Amino acid sequence: MGWVGPGLVDGAVTGKVFASPSASQARSVAKAADHGGGIILAFLNYAGDVLHFGMAAELLKADGYEVRSAVVTDDVASASKEEVKKRRGIAGGLAVLKVAAAAAEAGLGLDEVFRVLNKTNDRTRTFGVAFSGCTLPGSQKPLFEVPAGKIAVGLGVHGEPGIFETDLGTADDVAKLLVDKLLDEVPAGAGKKVIALLNGLGSAKYEELYVTYESVATRLLAAGIEIVDSEVGEFMTSLDMGGLSLTLVWVDEEIENYWLTPCDSPAFRRAKLMDPPLDPSVVFNTEPEPFKVNKKGSELSQKAAGQIAAGLTQVRDILAKNESMLGDLDAVAGDGDHGAGMTRGSNAAAEIAHELVKDGAGAQTTLVGAGARWAEQAGGASGALWGAALTAAGNALGDENEVDLKAQVKAVDAFVNSIMVLGGATVGDKTMIDAQVPFAKEFERCVSEGHSAADSWKLAAGVSVNAANATTKLVAKMGRARVLGDKSLGSADPGAISFSLIVSAIGNML
Repeated sequence: MGWVGPGLVDGAVTGKVFASPSASQARSVAKAADHGGGIILAFLNYAGDVLHFGMAAELLKADGYEVRSAVVTDDVASASKEEVKKRRGIAGGLAVLKVAAAAAEAGLGLDEVFRVLNKTNDRTRTFGVAFSGCTLPGSQKPLFEVPAGKIAVGLGVHGEPGIFETDLGTADDVAKLLVDKLLDEVPAGAGKKVIALLNGLGSAKYEELYVTYESVATRLLAAGIEIVDSEVGEFMTSLDMGGLSLTLVWVDEEIENYWLTPCDSPAFRRAKLMDPPLDPSVVFNTEPEPFKVNKKGSELSQKAAGQIAAGLTQVRDILAKNESMLGDLDAVAGDGDHGAGMTRGSNAAAEIAHELVKDGAGAQTTLVGAGARWAEQAGGASGALWGAALTAAGNALGDENEVDLKAQVKAVDAFVNSIMVLGGATVGDKTMIDAQVPFAKEFERCVSEGHSAADSWKLAAGVSVNAANATTKLVAKMGRARVLGDKSLGSADPGAISFSLIVSAIGNML
């Protein structure tokens, strides 16, 4: 029923779940949809459908209607190349019926629409895999099960199991399996242009479908195939079956034009484009913009930049070592990604810092670059805050001045203040601020009393550790954890803990 609408089919005949409708039902729907130009009964090539729609055709002829019957036979797994007419129909039916319906709406006569339908079917190939079976409503178990670590190859949309099983691989492996099989099934004289449909069978996630399609498209293009149009989604599902299928329609000008015409149905829509499609030569760069050292730092600032890069390497290592612990802390009252985000951010920051130092960057340029990369790669609130804080610290140091203890105090204050201003948190809100403010105050005190840089960092880091641990007694008042209220009691704030780990690591290297 999802394919009924302007530009697509005029009626759908529905039987019981996974069972063919009766001949009388097919007859009734066909008569209701008739506009006087003749009737095409199109259906997927399953025994029950062939029998019941065949009988319906005879009944309609007896009623005085001009009738043609057409079957969809796109499933390459269900029969050999030598027995194409025995193949089942699966998700390729959407393309076959869409093209035929557009031909009918364009005013072609019954025989011409029938010709277009059969030509499109002859040029349509589908291959599918399942990761899990589907369960009939009211049943206690699925119709079939796929062993762990395996996929069923060549499934049917009526809950039929695959023809054989093979090892479950990555999305790239699945894409290779699908594309290789379909490229071995190219219709005679088909050319190099296709419509590609990647269809989810019921419970495959859209993220999984899009990741798989990227690999499908890459492989098709590498094989010299032009994709004139593509669709990713759920067009023909099989209840809750886990899996997907790939359909390729090898188009000529006629098929392509009819496919691209507008249609509107619940399951598939194609709007008339108001503007031309984006020029395929336009490429979006998914990589961050490269950093350049426009002006080298002073000798003293370059020396400090080298120490900053070394420090960021220590930060990267300590966060990677504690990634799981930080994630577990965050999962108590958050989304559990703090460890992973901090690890990604610090790794990117350390990498760019070393690159900039090699090019003669000063302290400011190094920290600004590190901050940008941290924010880009870490994601989330903490990624943005750390990116802004490193940038603020770099701006406080500049690329010309010596980074002495006085400058370090200034940079630490700029770091913490930027987080307070941007994040809006204060001491007691159970955030990283609860560890950062005590650190900044103790660091400034130690420097003012004449302690060395190493001693000042270590003493301040110790205060930060104690303050971070003390957040177990606080109730979160900011961010996602705020919503869960008292659930955060007894658990330390992950941002405060990660900060205390970072400053401790830096103190230990001085």
